[in-house]
Amino acid sequence: MAENKRDYYEVLGIGKGASEDEIKKAYRQMAKKYHPDLNPGDKQAEARFKEVNEAYEMLSDSQKKERYDRYGHAGVDPNFGAGGYQGYGFDGMDFDLGDIFSSFFGGGGKRQNPNTPRRGSDISSQVVISFEEAARGCKKQVDIRVVTSCKECKGNGAAKGTTPKTCSSCNGSGQERRQQRTPFGVVQTQTVCSKCRGKGTIIDNPCRECDGTGHVRTSNSVGINIPAGIDDRQVISIRGKGNAGTNGGPAGDLQVVVAVRPHPIFERDGYTVWYELPLTFTQAALGAEVEVPTLDGKINYTIKEGTQPGDMFTLKGKGIPNINGRGRGDQILKVTIEVPQKLSAAQKKLLKEFDETSAEGNYPKRKGFFKKAKDAFNS
Repeated sequence: MAENKRDYYEVLGIGKGASEDEIKKAYRQMAKKYHPDLNPGDKQAEARFKEVNEAYEMLSDSQKKERYDRYGHAGVDPNFGAGGYQGYGFDGMDFDLGDIFSSFFGGGGKRQNPNTPRRGSDISSQVVISFEEAARGCKKQVDIRVVTSCKECKGNGAAKGTTPKTCSSCNGSGQERRQQRTPFGVVQTQTVCSKCRGKGTIIDNPCRECDGTGHVRTSNSVGINIPAGIDDRQVISIRGKGNAGTNGGPAGDLQVVVAVRPHPIFERDGYTVWYELPLTFTQAALGAEVEVPTLDGKINYTIKEGTQPGDMFTLKGKGIPNINGRGRGDQILKVTIEVPQKLSAAQKKLLKEFDETSAEGNYPKRKGFFKKAKDAFNS
């Protein structure tokens, strides 16, 4: 229930005025914190992870965010506004702007034929995939609730063996025209037919399966192919898998929002994958052969002697495949140096001896920094 849900901004730990970048940054931090892979068997962390994903889905969509900011959880409820502006005094009314113009301007507003085929509405769903699945592509099943044509009455709303009849009052137009003599002449008005309520047909024996609507809501599972290289929040559109049309019109589409779970060690930037490579002081100073994880598995990489913190190395073609199938991004290794926190007395002695015997030229950045500082003070 909506009343039991926490505020989405509170879930992500941000203020209501947070920018798009701040929302995305907060989502990544929270999703990484409660990621199931980093909290195996922790049901509470799993629940928080789902809560974080739901909050991001709403706040990252500008339209949903606007409705949420105005109406709270009710504004993003799938049933919000169903039946025509619920809560604003128009519930259950055959309200048509065309009728207003007709009554004032003598039938100038033209109402669409109620029997014209109409396309069904689109529906949306979400699928959550891993970082690796986004990079390699995958197949998923999406469970949806969709409006379909009633099989019992074949969509016409009438009980089996019967058919809808053309409304005798409006002859199937769905409109009633009336003439009224006024001091300014004869005024013609056009309103929704009171007998068929604008449908153009009358059903004497409604279908029991669909209560005469011609449609039923059913649960369905749809298979989707997710292409390699898809990014977080991208949408896959599947034609004809939305709600059924009316009067023989085509069905709408299914819009599937893809949510990609953050990776514990990789960061994505477009088609580039970033990885922080931790080295010991000795490995950086002397060079080393290290094992580096990639999307294709672990590889051996040679670190050159004298590598500095912040140095970056490129692994060509080890990033994310381009979604159009042409080429692949790179993986960037960014070096970080891990400084030991607990040293024995012997180790401290050796390091002091090393420092005392090190030439100033071995530290060009340090030498340059002190020279710049000295020049600045002298000037």
